[in-house]
Amino acid sequence: MPAPTDSSADLQKVAVVTLGCARNEVDSEELAARLAAGGWQLVDDPEAADAVLVNTCGFVEVAKKDSIDTILSVADVKGAGGPTAVVAVGCLAERYGRELAESLPEADAVLGFDDYPDIADRLRRIVAGEAHVPHAPTDRRRLLPVTPVERPGATGPVPGHGALATETDDAPGWRPPVLRHRLDGSPVAPVKLASGCDRRCTFCAIPSFRGSFVSRLPEDIIAEVGWLAGEGVREVVLVSENSTSYGKDLGDLRLLEQLLPRLGEETPISRIRVAYLQPAEVRPDLLSVIAATPVVAPYYDLSFQHASPTVLRRMRRFGGAEAFLGLIERIRELDPTAGIRSNVIVGFPGETEAEFAELVAFLEEARLDAIGVFGYSDEEGTEAVALDGKLSESLIHERVEEVTALADEVMAQRAEDRMGERVHVLIESLEYDDDEWALALGRAGHQGPDDAGTTVRLGAASVAVGDIVAARIVDVEGVDLVAQIDDAPR
Repeated sequence: MPAPTDSSADLQKVAVVTLGCARNEVDSEELAARLAAGGWQLVDDPEAADAVLVNTCGFVEVAKKDSIDTILSVADVKGAGGPTAVVAVGCLAERYGRELAESLPEADAVLGFDDYPDIADRLRRIVAGEAHVPHAPTDRRRLLPVTPVERPGATGPVPGHGALATETDDAPGWRPPVLRHRLDGSPVAPVKLASGCDRRCTFCAIPSFRGSFVSRLPEDIIAEVGWLAGEGVREVVLVSENSTSYGKDLGDLRLLEQLLPRLGEETPISRIRVAYLQPAEVRPDLLSVIAATPVVAPYYDLSFQHASPTVLRRMRRFGGAEAFLGLIERIRELDPTAGIRSNVIVGFPGETEAEFAELVAFLEEARLDAIGVFGYSDEEGTEAVALDGKLSESLIHERVEEVTALADEVMAQRAEDRMGERVHVLIESLEYDDDEWALALGRAGHQGPDDAGTTVRLGAASVAVGDIVAARIVDVEGVDLVAQIDDAPR
C-alpha cells in the first residue's frame, strides 16, 4: 500500500492509545498502518491529535473500567486545541457496541472489528462531524472460521514508512497479512499466530467477541518477523488465545513445530518466545523443538488456571496436578534452566477447602518461575455465572492473599536458585540518576515480558537498548535478578 504523498503539515493527526494484552498491541499497529496509508499523521500525544483511538480491553471488569476511564480522560481534553474526536475500538467496543455508545456519550464513536479495514476514512468522517451508527454486538462463537486457501504469489516486506505491506488478492477465503506500523522503539514486539479461540472455558467470554480460532499462514508470519527484525526488533513474542492450536484449521496441528525452526533459519531475528500454551494440548515434539531450536527462548507459558481436576472440569478444562507436574518434569529434563510461568484462578464457584489445598500443594511442588494470581469474579455472558457454589468475596480475597504470598515466596526461591547461572539478557531500557547512567534493565531468555526482570550492572558506554549481553547472575532482589556482564554485547 503506497504511502501518502501529502506534506505532514497538511495531514490530520491521530494518536492511538493501547490497553490490554499483546494481541491488542498488534491490532493497534495494524490500525496505525492503515491510518498512515490512508493519509493520517501518527502522533504520540493525544492532546496534539485531531482524533484519538482508544484500543480497549473487554476481558475482565478491571480492564473494562480502565478502558472506560481512559476514554473519559482523553475526552476531558477535547476542544481548546485538543482532539476533535475520541473513538473507542478494540474488544470492549466490539463486545458491547451500541450499548457502550449509549452509556458513554463522551466517545464520539464506537467502532467494531469490521470497521478496521476502512478506519482511515471512517475516522475522517467522524472528525468532520458525521454521526456513526454503532454495531449491534454479534456472538462470534457462532461464526465459522475462515480457512485460507494457498495464496498465489509470494509475500514479503515492503521497505519504507514503517508499515508491512504485501500483495493482495481476491481469491475466495484468502486473507491478506496484517499491515503494521510500529508505535514504539522497543526491541521486543508481539506477533499474532492466530485470532480467536475454539475452547469454551466456562469463565471466559473471549470467543464471544473474538470469534473462532483462525491461524495465520506461516509465510505471512515469517514475512512479518523478518520485517520487524529489519525495524530493529531483536525478540518477537508469538501470541494467540491458544498457541498449541496453531495450524489445526490449516490441516496440520503440528505446524508450530515446523514454523519455529523456519523463523530461525529464514529471518534474522535474535530471539523468539512462544506465549499462551494450553497444558492439555502440549505435545512432546513441541517441547523438543522449543528446547532444541537455538533462536527460541527457554520459556514455557503454560495456562494451568488451577490444579484440582474437579475444579478444572467445572472450568471445562483438562488435566490436574499430577499431569501438570509430569509436564513440568519433562520440560526441566530437556532444559533444567527453562523458565515456566502460569496463571491461576482462586475461588472458582464450588472451590472446596480440599480443592484449594490441591492448588496450594501443586504450587509448592511445581516451583514455577512466574505466577499470576487472580480471584474469580462473574464475567457477563459466561457459563460460570450460572454455576452453583459461589464463594463470598471475603473468602475469595482471603484465598487470593494466601496464594499470592505463596507465589511471591516460590518465585523468590526460584530466583535464588539461579545464583551463578549464565544468561543472555536483552537490554530493554537504561535508567539514569541525575543525568548519569545507573542501571541497564532487561530480560533473560527464561523471563517473559510480564515477568520479573533482570538488572545488569555495567558501564554506561558498554551497552545500548537492543543489545543482547551474556551475563552471570550474582545477586537477587526479591524476584528480580542482578547480573554482571561476561562478554561484549551482540
